[in-house]
Amino acid sequence: MAAKVLDYSTALDVLKEYKSRDGLDIHELMDTAKHGGLTYNDFLLLPGYIGFPASAVVLDSPVTKRITLKTPFVSSPMDTVTEHEMAIHMALQGGLGVIHHNCSPEAQADMVRKVKRYENGFIADPVVIDRSTTVGEAKLLKEKWGFGGFPVTESGKLGSKLLGIVTNRDIQFEDDASVPVSEVMVTDLITAQAGVNLQEANKILAKSKKGKLPIVDSDGNLVSMISRSDLNKNQDFPFASKLPDSKQLICAAAIGTRPEDKLRLKGLVEAGLDVVILDSSQGNSMYQIEMIKWCKAEFPGLDVIGGNVVTREQAAGLIAAGADGLRIGMGSGSACITQEVMAVGRPQAAAVYSVSSFAARFGVPCIADGGVQNVGHIVKGLALGASTVMMGGLLAGTTESPGTSFVSREGKLVKAYRGMGSIDAMQDKKAGGGGKDSQKSNAGTARYFSEGDSVLVAQGVSGAVAHRGSINKFVPYLAAGLKHSMQDCGMTSLAELHQSAEDGILRFEIRTASAQLEGNVNMESYEKKLYA
Repeated sequence: MAAKVLDYSTALDVLKEYKSRDGLDIHELMDTAKHGGLTYNDFLLLPGYIGFPASAVVLDSPVTKRITLKTPFVSSPMDTVTEHEMAIHMALQGGLGVIHHNCSPEAQADMVRKVKRYENGFIADPVVIDRSTTVGEAKLLKEKWGFGGFPVTESGKLGSKLLGIVTNRDIQFEDDASVPVSEVMVTDLITAQAGVNLQEANKILAKSKKGKLPIVDSDGNLVSMISRSDLNKNQDFPFASKLPDSKQLICAAAIGTRPEDKLRLKGLVEAGLDVVILDSSQGNSMYQIEMIKWCKAEFPGLDVIGGNVVTREQAAGLIAAGADGLRIGMGSGSACITQEVMAVGRPQAAAVYSVSSFAARFGVPCIADGGVQNVGHIVKGLALGASTVMMGGLLAGTTESPGTSFVSREGKLVKAYRGMGSIDAMQDKKAGGGGKDSQKSNAGTARYFSEGDSVLVAQGVSGAVAHRGSINKFVPYLAAGLKHSMQDCGMTSLAELHQSAEDGILRFEIRTASAQLEGNVNMESYEKKLYA
């Protein structure tokens, strides 16, 4: 007997007869007793209803209790991923770059300064020179800081009488490096009086057609400055991660948990650091708990992110110590072999869900760190409760990473990339200034508690990744992909994504090995372009 065909117009009413929605809710999906520990490739999100354009999706998400990013992407503190160039461009794109610490404290602090000086509202501490500074010295300052245009004052310090400004045009074609800047500087200046607000100062600058606008007091002493390049950056990068008061880019950096790292952190804070990440492969240690408490007591205005953790038990101690954020992942990175060598860790999806659901009860945001190979993995990490996603290998191939570019044996352009647990990274002597005891100051050995080991046990590898072009194209591609994925799920914001997952509205499906094969390309030959 044929089944009765129902009236098509009643389809939505008939749907209500089913006891549950199609697929699994997040709690059923992540039941490790039933399914074991899942990773990103083991499941999919089910589609929802599209009632809005992808452009309407909002990606704002917290990275710490106090700081929210416009784009939920963070670059990893690895020495082939994040130095000042990466940190600057990640911040300009609305994300956050975490500067590595496999270098001297002075070098790391210098990188923080470069990030903080890159974009400003009022520049409260401009680089100031005196009239006797030579053209050669001015050119060296331009190379050091990455910008030109230095105010010249009587004493060469802020708060002294303004005499002029030296710009790139004044020194570019001056061949005699010994000429004092007093002979080439611009003295016909347009200034604004101290007390002017930023909006009014920007109007004066725009009308002046000058590159810099010095702010002076009633006696003509320099008190601050604003720059035309910052006006341009505001137009070109509207989602940039900036502090609301100073308009400087937000900067993060990593340190270890050794006593000398306290001195390193003091230098970073003096340079303007906003967020510190305590960098350890296993964050649940007496060293890190003590360091979190010290950081919060010594620098109450500094946000502290602890980790790495993969269990609730690990997370609880760091949360109780005062961590403003957590970093989740152990052994899931593309250049990491911790799970293989140490037999310790956790599949990344299981780790992200377990820790982030626990941390959310205390208002502590979580970073999903590791295992991200594509846009889909980003979506899954966020759907499981992470507020941001940290990437290493995915960003190591970009122009802004410090890795070396070269042509592989296959004739492809690649960039060097290594895990911080690799022998190459742990034997790098930059952090210790090249001395005999460099191993004790190395970020890799510190991260894996190997400072005093006579035999180094690798927990990472060295290799190369495909060149991906500039961050300024690659990150927008990732953000666009994330927005379209959320549109497919019917979610207009990351906050809605998290709440819908918790309420059981967002549904999931486990993928068998055959399903994973089905979801990949099945052709004899093809060209895979990620974006255009």
